[in-house]
Amino acid sequence: MKTILVAEDTDSNYLLLNIILRKKYNLVRAINGKQAVEMYQESKPDLILMDMKMPVMDGLEATREIRKMDSEVVIIALTANAFDSDRQKSLDAGCNDYMAKPVIAADVQQLIERYI
Repeated sequence: MKTILVAEDTDSNYLLLNIILRKKYNLVRAINGKQAVEMYQESKPDLILMDMKMPVMDGLEATREIRKMDSEVVIIALTANAFDSDRQKSLDAGCNDYMAKPVIAADVQQLIERYI
């Protein structure tokens, strides 16, 4: 079973992703960007769902830190900000793709399946 690191500080958002994905993937959760970087090193996930606005270290900085270690792992930005400038910032930081919140089950499954 493939592993997905979900970097998400809001319980309700994580629970939604967990319900959508838990049957097909092993999920591990980080509650801030610093923890996401640490958990990436420990679990070497197949894909990362990265919230952009988190405490301690935001998703943009966490993505940059992970990219210093690994240029191949797929990182998908998740954000409530659906502006083109936010999308571009996440791609510039090293994210492979971008999805606006709230996520729709079929859309998030399809996006993940495109990469793993």
